[in-house]
Amino acid sequence: MITAKRPDDVAREVERLARTGEKHFVIAAIDHGGMLDQERLGAARYAAGLQSTVELEALTAAAAAAR
Repeated sequence: MITAKRPDDVAREVERLARTGEKHFVIAAIDHGGMLDQERLGAARYAAGLQSTVELEALTAAAAAAR
């Protein structure tokens, strides 16, 4: 799970993990799916490349309560 807050930090982390062979990335939601999360998700998708899967952490009531 990628927890970096700034989009460029998210991209760096995804690039680092992609170099080790990772192909599936989950971005931790920090803005309840809002604009910042969308920017972070876009940065991760760009850094991961076409053959990877990138998704935003699902915010269910149980997950939100655990935070």
